[in-house]
Amino acid sequence: MSLVLYQHPFAMYCWKPLIALYERDVPFTADLVEADRSALATLWPPASIPVLVDDGVVVPDSSIIVERLDRHGDTPPLIPTAPDEALQARLWDRVADGYLTTPVQRIVGDALRPPDAKDPHGVSQAQATLDLAYATLDRQLNGRDHDGWLAGDDFTLADCAAAPALHYADVVHPLDRDAHPALAAYFQRVLTRPSVARVVEEARPYRQLFPLPWPEHVS
Repeated sequence: MSLVLYQHPFAMYCWKPLIALYERDVPFTADLVEADRSALATLWPPASIPVLVDDGVVVPDSSIIVERLDRHGDTPPLIPTAPDEALQARLWDRVADGYLTTPVQRIVGDALRPPDAKDPHGVSQAQATLDLAYATLDRQLNGRDHDGWLAGDDFTLADCAAAPALHYADVVHPLDRDAHPALAAYFQRVLTRPSVARVVEEARPYRQLFPLPWPEHVS
């Protein structure tokens, strides 16, 4: 078995398969992708990250990579085997990507624009989407203040997606812990999971790349 993950440790979407790899305790080689993506484009023409190469098979897209990784390792699958539970894991993965990661990227992207190209209306819309996501996730997690995970009792693809998305969302549009106590409890729980804590630490040296102030409340 040969696994190579093309990634950058500060990229939100790369955290999802990294968490999965650490959950499954699967050996792999990390190939750091920086500004020059020409070599990556020979494998995957869009040159987006992450990309997994699994014994010569090229697997792009963070969610598909996690599903592929269920073929490796001996721990329980991150896509549950029961059909209804699998749908829940995939659903909340989509919610995390669409309602957390996408607006975070919009806010960060605006910070990188020159002053005459700023989009305050777009940033406001992204912040509103994050508020909607916080409320939606809090309702989903209601009653699970001390245990359980986003899609149910087990840690799944949904949590691999939600952990990085919430981490960066809390940087650009801080979560109101008092208004969303169930989500706040989940967030604290997921940040202390060893696989998630590991990716946070691995990304720490790259925080100077972030174009917005890094708040003190984000560890």
